[in-house]
Amino acid sequence: MPTMPENKSERLAALADQCVQCGLCLPVCPTYALDGNEAESPRGRIAIAAALARGLAPVTAELREPLDHCLGCLSCERACPAQVRFGELLVETRALLGPAPRRPRLLLAMAGRPSWLRLAQRLARRLGLSRWHRQLARQLPGRSALRAALGIASVATAGPAPTPTVASATGAGLALFPGCVASIEDSDAQQAAIRLLAAAGHAVTVLPSFCCGALDAHGGEVRASAQSMQRVREAWQGSGADGLVTVTPGCLGQLRAALPGAQVSDPYHLLDAAGAALRFRPLPMRVALHLPCTQLNLARSSEALLALLHRVPELEVVPLPPRCCGAAGSHLLEFPERAARLRAPALESIETLAPQWVLSSNIGCRLHLAAGMAELGRAVPTMHPLALLAQQLIEGNSR
Repeated sequence: MPTMPENKSERLAALADQCVQCGLCLPVCPTYALDGNEAESPRGRIAIAAALARGLAPVTAELREPLDHCLGCLSCERACPAQVRFGELLVETRALLGPAPRRPRLLLAMAGRPSWLRLAQRLARRLGLSRWHRQLARQLPGRSALRAALGIASVATAGPAPTPTVASATGAGLALFPGCVASIEDSDAQQAAIRLLAAAGHAVTVLPSFCCGALDAHGGEVRASAQSMQRVREAWQGSGADGLVTVTPGCLGQLRAALPGAQVSDPYHLLDAAGAALRFRPLPMRVALHLPCTQLNLARSSEALLALLHRVPELEVVPLPPRCCGAAGSHLLEFPERAARLRAPALESIETLAPQWVLSSNIGCRLHLAAGMAELGRAVPTMHPLALLAQQLIEGNSR
């Protein structure tokens, strides 16, 4: 039976002991709703982590599976009256267990390196992936990570990455962290953030594009995660900026862990606080708004985002029910069948609402939803909310 370092196991046991087993987390847990199984609930996972930390149970495939299934959505942490730090407990437990057996390392390595990802996308375009990916996908089992990746690649639309800029010696106000996948697939949103923040009176410098390490941290890849965090610290220290922003809420937790003394956020509170400095042209359109778990439970910026969208005249915004879509970082590749089941209610809501656009601020969620709509033959375009806001921005309103 694998043993855990004493100090690490004691820390993990202490985190688990904060749970009072009240069960208030169960109604908000998407995997408990999916399986109806106590082991697939936050309370069950905490009990498993405590047993592993204290050496009361061996590390078996059956015991680690519920921990691998966890989406890290943090809905339980937000609902917990005892303020259990479940996200920290989950990362610590996975670090001790090591990477999951089904972790698709090559695909994740590609996703975490923008240069590799661009090369793969160019190759996919030359081979005409959009024409034949469905035929290939049908030959692969439903649990195949490659099949899920092909679905994502077929709806991806890469744009030019934001050009890194050097901050002045006196500071640049805000630094924008582009990330890895987002630096390519959300480049329009990042340019939109720069434009909107400038209109709100904020100077912005752009850091180089690389992975923050969130995928590694949540996958038990301790060394790779630590290396990425160190790279974040070095880029941040060289920026001269006063605050760090990202358009991808999935990066927030890792960036805050890397920079505990810095102000790290998404742009919505800053933009909402600009008030009359930002004015928007009317847009007579109905949009469905998907709110990613990390935006709801970590950034807690959903109200600021809704306030900004409601300032666009004639825009009808209908939020989708707040339940995890199943993307959850690498979860959509490691457990594609479960991810599809978790996505199904969101797709049903989109079909019922019949929006002209679907908005989501997290690139993994947006690609996962777009792939699901494509499988159903639904041609509903997706967009980052910041891109829509910048598109409707009336110029000449900076303070």
